Amino acid sequence: MKKELIIAAAIVIAGAMLPVSVSKFRSYDRTVDVKGLCEREVKADKVIWPLGNKVVGDDLAAALAETERNNKLIVDFLVDGGIPADQITVAAPEISDKFASEYGSNDRRFRYLIKSVITVCTDMVDDVISLQSRQSELMKKGIAFSADSWENQPQFKFEALNEIKPEMIEEATANARAAAKKFAQDSESSLGKIKTATQGTFSIEDRDSNTPQIKKVRVVTYVTYYIKH
Repeated sequence: MKKELIIAAAIVIAGAMLPVSVSKFRSYDRTVDVKGLCEREVKADKVIWPLGNKVVGDDLAAALAETERNNKLIVDFLVDGGIPADQITVAAPEISDKFASEYGSNDRRFRYLIKSVITVCTDMVDDVISLQSRQSELMKKGIAFSADSWENQPQFKFEALNEIKPEMIEEATANARAAAKKFAQDSESSLGKIKTATQGTFSIEDRDSNTPQIKKVRVVTYVTYYIKH
């Protein structure tokens, strides 16, 4: 009989504690998912600028000589514009012979086509932009630049991302917390601790198509907070 009384008392106590336990569980189960965004505009800190020029002719030696002349004019133009010589690369010329090409068209006016590319790789972004605006000076000297829109476009890059990452993550997280706090206030609750947090991938894009030297850096953080009554 005594044993049965003890068991009954334990059941009563457990039943009395159960609502408290369930209430506490449900409180911790109430959460809100928020996103925090941070965006910044930054200036490119590196540029890769390929300058492709073409020479055509029926005399290969003469066409090569003209290619060498053009390359020298381009390199001198870049160096005079402030670009160090060790940041300029002259690639070997690419020679096409329409008579030797199995798939070539025979209706070309000239037999030989020589393509040459000089590439600037530098952190002197402002100097490159200035030189780009003066490119017509080389055209007036008889240099025909390649018109391949996809092949010889300058590439502006931002490589100092690690320097601004901590501040951007902090700002994105603060924005997420502000959104969660506002939700809690509107629902007459209070904001609890973070349950989970995930940092999104940083993205770097051109701000617009006309100013590729200005980049937009973006990151989104995803945070889940506990909500308390």
